[in-house]
Amino acid sequence: MGLLAKPLNRVLFLACVLVTGALAGAFVWAFFFCMDIGIEFAWHTLPEVLGAAVSGALPGMRPGRFGVLAWPLVMCVGGGLVIGLYEKHVGFAPEELNSVMARVKSEGRYPYDHLGKRSIAALLPLLFGGSVGPEAGLTGVIAGLCTWVGDRMRRFGSDFRAMTMVGTQAALTAVFTAPLYGFAAPLAGTPDGRATAGAGALAAFVGLGQVFGGGGGLPRFTAANVGAAELAWLVPLALAGTAAGWVFHASGGATQVLACKMGARPVAKSLLAGAILALCGMALPYTMFAGEAQATMLQTAYAAIPAAALIATGFVKAAVTPLCINLGWRGGHFFPVIFSGISLGYGFALVSGVDPVFCVAACTAALMGTVMRQPLMAALLLIMCFPLKGVVVMLAAATIGAAIPLPKVLRVN
Repeated sequence: MGLLAKPLNRVLFLACVLVTGALAGAFVWAFFFCMDIGIEFAWHTLPEVLGAAVSGALPGMRPGRFGVLAWPLVMCVGGGLVIGLYEKHVGFAPEELNSVMARVKSEGRYPYDHLGKRSIAALLPLLFGGSVGPEAGLTGVIAGLCTWVGDRMRRFGSDFRAMTMVGTQAALTAVFTAPLYGFAAPLAGTPDGRATAGAGALAAFVGLGQVFGGGGGLPRFTAANVGAAELAWLVPLALAGTAAGWVFHASGGATQVLACKMGARPVAKSLLAGAILALCGMALPYTMFAGEAQATMLQTAYAAIPAAALIATGFVKAAVTPLCINLGWRGGHFFPVIFSGISLGYGFALVSGVDPVFCVAACTAALMGTVMRQPLMAALLLIMCFPLKGVVVMLAAATIGAAIPLPKVLRVN
């Protein structure tokens, strides 16, 4: 019996990992489902009832008595007030994804007290149109849930610590629907455990989406044409993405300084962020929201939008995202930064006349390479978005973005 104990424990552990991954995927789906319902109500149903309009940020609205530009101002400033008061009185705000992952890696666990409050804190900026992604808040909540499960599996010895790690990676797999990124994310854990949890997460996430609808994840693009004309534009497109990445870093550094000078004033910070977000959204509607739904819209609508507006959206959104994060609208930066690259790529596709998917792949990969400073990880994150022809393009563009030294003035210590 002693000889069988370890193999049986291993099998049982992997079964628990599979279930934990599936639960993580189901939670991610439920979060996206609630987010979609909330955004639909706040940005479609409610203004229709009141007779307002959202200035084109979400198509299908009719102008009403509040005027064309009023609703983003109402929602974003009102959202800033709600988010600030929630942080001040409830005391919870989502932790950045890198911080969550670093804590899980170093401690092997994450706090699981007040998971409901943490979930609401992660959801609020998304409902009010914040230019932040869901991955930071979601990953923290799921890491806490997995720690709770792991604490109840101490009979497996040190393996219970791996439950938090593989569960967190399963969450990343489901959030981005990018299994290679989830598998390669820099967390410890056995490869078989990570693969099992990731498979469970994707199966639950995709299965629930097929049955009940909803879900999220990165956009998917059709075949790209890679010819001589496209290759001639590769370096200019990569440099444009790099420039947008510099804007992201510049905004991050400047708003960190501003946040420090404002001190412990969460309501004032989030109100300021909401007001700036509203002004940007009234001028360039696609600068609001996380970006996954808006990226799908652009796939069919980009040709009807002026190239200058698309390019400006890419740069402004790259600046607005760190502003939101540093001034209290906490969330992730991956989804909005990816959208910035997509908008930038479509804008340059209209300017250059070359294949739009090629332009989107090059700009997005270069931007992500500049932000992440890890070209391989950037490519793994984006690899499910683009056809096989785009892989080499993405690697080359991400390498250019990461290889160009970031100016010292933009570096945040």
